[in-house]
Amino acid sequence: MIHRYMNDQLATRIVFFITGLITATWAVIVPFAKVNTGIDDAVLGFLLLSLGIGAIIAMPLAGPLSSRYGCRRLIIASFIIMLISAPFLSFISHVILLAVVLLIFGVGVGMTDCAMNIQAILVEKKAGKALMSGFHGMYSVGGIVGAGLMTGMLALGINVIPSTFIILMLITFLFISSFSHLLPYANPVEGPAFAIPKGTVLILGIICFVVFLVEGTVLDWSAVYLVDAKKIDDALGGLGFTVFAVAMTIGRLTGDFIINRFGAFHVVILGTMMALVGFYFVITGHALSVLLIGYFLIGGGCANIVPVMFNQIGRQQSMPQMVAVPAVTTLGYIGVLAGPAIVGFIAHLSSLPSAFVMIATLLLVVLCLTFVLRKRINMS
Repeated sequence: MIHRYMNDQLATRIVFFITGLITATWAVIVPFAKVNTGIDDAVLGFLLLSLGIGAIIAMPLAGPLSSRYGCRRLIIASFIIMLISAPFLSFISHVILLAVVLLIFGVGVGMTDCAMNIQAILVEKKAGKALMSGFHGMYSVGGIVGAGLMTGMLALGINVIPSTFIILMLITFLFISSFSHLLPYANPVEGPAFAIPKGTVLILGIICFVVFLVEGTVLDWSAVYLVDAKKIDDALGGLGFTVFAVAMTIGRLTGDFIINRFGAFHVVILGTMMALVGFYFVITGHALSVLLIGYFLIGGGCANIVPVMFNQIGRQQSMPQMVAVPAVTTLGYIGVLAGPAIVGFIAHLSSLPSAFVMIATLLLVVLCLTFVLRKRINMS
């Protein structure tokens, strides 16, 4: 029934959705992986780097591989890597073996991330209208659904291993329903397989780095910040990220309409300013309601900045698209990994609020670089 109404746009949305679904499934598995291996928080932190390293290794390869084999084949291959490795994450008890499997899983995640964005850029160009925010919005929806389904099954007493397999079967069904409508081609190979970002691509990458750094900071530190710095009850610490994630999802699902109505430039400028106001509330506020408004503004403000930057990759002339997408994606992913570490370092030297001030200040870089982009590529 699904197949009857399938097209390349819907297929792309499904790929983003199930990528968010499988990523959220791993997020729920993490505490079980810690118990299974008997490691402490410090070792877990280093272990989680295996996933990031795998992703960063794979991302530069996605461009040339998609050019040679097409988006469809690369996305199929990367999903197979994730689907084969994911079940082991729920029951492996040896820390070294878990690190290896996480590295493999990270390769699948990183390759999928690049390949689906290459697919999204081509589909958006073919449609002749803004679609990128909606695609990224489906990733957020997948994350919420994945976390909800896993948490719900565990709450019902279903063991983590069968819960993981149920999610993977759902992912497999959705992927089989859509993969034939993924693009069998990509842009031709131009330039080297990997290149350091330069020109406009470097600007796009820096903006994505900052925004992903903000996202990583909120993901890993929002609960600690509310509990330790703002003295909010432990049980309510997770509300900050929840509100942030909901705002980001709403922002992305409505983003295509907003971008088509007001233009990409104004969306990025106003979104960045909204996020700055949100940080002001988070840093200076004390009442939980004020703090949550701040997190909502940060999530809503940042929601469409990254999708707009990926849209602009198709407009720039500094680097071939097949090289530019992995370059920008890699910089952004480094931001996700670096953000929590930077915040922890600054908090150790000074305080957690001081670290949040530094992260907020980096958004001023986004404002300045967006004006530069407008001149370079006639950003609408």
